[in-house]
Amino acid sequence: MPSVTSLHSGATPATATRPPVADGAAVQFAGVGKNFSGNWALKQVSFDVPQGQVVVLLGSSGSGKSTLLRHVDGFENPTTGQIWVHGQLVNGLKNTPLRKLRSQIGFIFQRFELVGPLSALENVLTGASARIRGPRLGAWTYPKALRNEAMEQLERVGLAQFAAQRTDTLSGGQLQRVAIARALMQHPSILLADEPVSSLDPESSHEVMTLIREIAARDGLTVLCSLHQVELALSWGDRIVGLRQGEVVLDTPTELVTKDQVLPLYQRPAPDAPDALTLPNTEFTFASPPPTPELVLGLSL
Repeated sequence: MPSVTSLHSGATPATATRPPVADGAAVQFAGVGKNFSGNWALKQVSFDVPQGQVVVLLGSSGSGKSTLLRHVDGFENPTTGQIWVHGQLVNGLKNTPLRKLRSQIGFIFQRFELVGPLSALENVLTGASARIRGPRLGAWTYPKALRNEAMEQLERVGLAQFAAQRTDTLSGGQLQRVAIARALMQHPSILLADEPVSSLDPESSHEVMTLIREIAARDGLTVLCSLHQVELALSWGDRIVGLRQGEVVLDTPTELVTKDQVLPLYQRPAPDAPDALTLPNTEFTFASPPPTPELVLGLSL
């Protein structure tokens, strides 16, 4: 179990010792642990993400995927360890330095996080908030150059014809495309995606994930994406980082991943047996064999 006496989130960034930097690393996790009220959601997470790589965080619900993503842009501070983004220590960043960091990181959320009554265009324009001063009300209050750029981003995701439409009238796949366009308005170098297709049907999921992959390749983005769909992850990412109960238990290029490596990510640890357990001499019969993890996951590896 990690010790809370390690580098705490409140440590002064200037006093932190930077880990050895891998060539071209965009993101570095060094012994990251996160404790919520006595429960360790992350435990000694350490790995580097090279610039331009597409990494899938794979694991079951509660494995720590979303928590880890939220540390990259400072939504969460680690209890132990350090996070570095483009050579800058994220721990303890506040105010202007934190805003500057977040301007480099686009975030695609599971539930879109769009403003329903606003048009698709205005939602996309909010991605440029770091480049303007003061609040804006209505797309016409943004500079013309930004409005034109927002239209270009909507064109990239295939939604230019819906620019003036309220987002609460769009389908789930269209909403996630608007969210992608909004993230691109930040001109990010890193794109985080937290279960971006968990609420979409298979066809929309494929379209959205293909779009993210194409944009990442074209713009040279580093991508960290959490998923729980195994087959989608194996067909999409460059690298799989598997999490189980907050620990990294798998880290390998996608083409080298095997079924035997993936299945343990979704198997719950067996509960401790009682000290003494006596069963009567009874025969048990089953109408059908219990389901295997392969059957539950629907794997066809």
